Amino acid sequence: MSEPGTTGPLALDAEGLYAELLRGVRAMATPATQIVGIASGGAWLAQRLAQDMGLKAGVISSAMHRDDFAQRGLASSAQTTLPFEVNGAPLIVVDDVLYTGRTVRAVLNELFDYGRPANVKLAVLVDRGGRELPMQADFCAARIVLPAHQSLSLARSDAGQLSFKLETR
Repeated sequence: MSEPGTTGPLALDAEGLYAELLRGVRAMATPATQIVGIASGGAWLAQRLAQDMGLKAGVISSAMHRDDFAQRGLASSAQTTLPFEVNGAPLIVVDDVLYTGRTVRAVLNELFDYGRPANVKLAVLVDRGGRELPMQADFCAARIVLPAHQSLSLARSDAGQLSFKLETR
């Protein structure tokens, strides 16, 4: 682990966890399923999942529906882009790290601005605990415990290689 105030890589195999995520998403998907990634780490995962599964991927932003806007401010993230009809579609929302549940709540509000899906499932690379809202992933590749003063995020190299970054505040 890192010293307070430092940033560094985490000894957690993101590529190995991606393979597990792919297996889990394939098991949940139907021929009609659409994949939606939460900007930014979830969008990277959704794009790769869609490529590996021969599907299209959408990107969804939580920025406009955050309930903690006063604390976080407007984060620069991708705009919502859904290249498919949301109404009646079974959706799998993908994120890199599930923590408080606030991002998932905001994303669900954003999704329903585009229509009413048949159902929505959540797949995450890592569940780090610390929920503030009653959100649970239908599939997660790994569960870890981190103290509240640490944050975990997915990083992607120019070559598309996935890794994790652990930051201590």
